[in-house]
Amino acid sequence: MLRILVALISGTTFGLGLALSGMMNPAKVIGFLNFAGRWDPTLAFVMGGALLVTVPAFFFILKRPRPVLASGFALPAKTALDGRLLGGAAAFGLGWGLSGFCPGPAVAALSTGLTPVFAFVVSMIAGMALYAWGSGRRGRYQKKAGILDQRGRLSRATSR
Repeated sequence: MLRILVALISGTTFGLGLALSGMMNPAKVIGFLNFAGRWDPTLAFVMGGALLVTVPAFFFILKRPRPVLASGFALPAKTALDGRLLGGAAAFGLGWGLSGFCPGPAVAALSTGLTPVFAFVVSMIAGMALYAWGSGRRGRYQKKAGILDQRGRLSRATSR
């Protein structure tokens, strides 16, 4: 119960931060990304402020043996750049630049009740489901072909 309460408080605080900073306003985000036109640099201060808090906090938190409310940290094990990561980053940036929304602000902006926000979130969920469906098919194919082991990891013969 405490974990759910902390998650609720954290999510609400994050959503309020997104609303106060203007990240839920697609016009402001597109203005920030418009380097060739009327560039609005104010979101750079928001991002810089977030880094000023996050970087020192992560430095101290990751020195702990485990999180306060979980049995371990869930950090990405993979650190190498590959085509999937770069393709996903490109798709994310393209979607952000075209719509002015990224996932967090879009979910927070559902509270506005605006139709374009709902259209974006529904499209985002459909894209996530399509990716999950496609990657599940690819994973089954790779298991059949012997590329992945039983736990879904690359087999030693092909991981080099």
